[in-house]
Amino acid sequence: MKLGVFTPVFNKLSFEEMIAVVSAAGLQTVEIGVGGNPGNAHCDVEKLLNSEEARQDYLAKLSEKGLSISAFSCHNNPISPDPVEAAEADKTLRNAIKLASLMNVPVVNTFSGVSGGNETDTQVNWPVLPWPTEYSENYNYQWEKKLIPYWKEINQVATDAGVKIGIELHGGFLCHTPYTMLKLREATGPAIGCNLDPSHLWWQGIDPVGAIKILGKAGAIHHFHAKDTYLDQDNINMYGLTDMQPYGNIQTRAWTFRSVGCGHSMGEWSDIISALRIYGYDYVLSIEHEDPLMSIDEGFNRAVTNLQSIMINDQPVDIWWA
Repeated sequence: MKLGVFTPVFNKLSFEEMIAVVSAAGLQTVEIGVGGNPGNAHCDVEKLLNSEEARQDYLAKLSEKGLSISAFSCHNNPISPDPVEAAEADKTLRNAIKLASLMNVPVVNTFSGVSGGNETDTQVNWPVLPWPTEYSENYNYQWEKKLIPYWKEINQVATDAGVKIGIELHGGFLCHTPYTMLKLREATGPAIGCNLDPSHLWWQGIDPVGAIKILGKAGAIHHFHAKDTYLDQDNINMYGLTDMQPYGNIQTRAWTFRSVGCGHSMGEWSDIISALRIYGYDYVLSIEHEDPLMSIDEGFNRAVTNLQSIMINDQPVDIWWA
């Protein structure tokens, strides 16, 4: 496995400054934002799409620091009921796939998106209960009329480009669980998989190791985000897991994103790393830092130190002892 970082955490740094920091920390890969929610502070997409020389220079700078690109990321909502937002997200995703193909980047990460509940909705709708029956009607409309048709087309675009799509299983979007991931993959094609982030599984009550077994057996894990979540049971008793408080309300929130090892034990993280290898994922652990209790440097370095202590770097040997 390789250790990397999702670089929007360093968006205030220039590209050259960012790769210097990442290289000095002993990492091997970077996951670069190319638009949407991650922004594109470290990647001029239009310039790179239009110039082979620019692409070669970009890759050379990374190579000089011992780095490669694990994925391009453009998390957004391509099936938004806002046609302007949907069109922009779609353009960004298609450009990311094209650029990934040109630069031999194997994965493009994003969200599945969430639409309105019917043709006339102007706001997103995230149904999570089958009753009242309006929720089921909304859900079926979203999957049959919006989600599956869109991603079926993108599956073909990605396949033609030799690129995989990593959909992050994030609450608020239609793909947020192993079941919804596999349901979409079955309906669209094998280029569609997940960018597995344990932090979003924990707060939904999903065991990441169990999710890895389910998705790994299906070959559906295309990328991995290393981020933790702290669950506060007292606050869960009050607000539930679908807590709507701002992330800054740390004392009262039901759950809070943390740096790796600050929400769950390193033993649990070691089990996650082992499960990834057992079930076929031997690629990159991309650190995502969104810890409100730590500075960027401290949260990032804590994750690096903790992950380096449990990573499995070498290939296994023959079972010589039996």
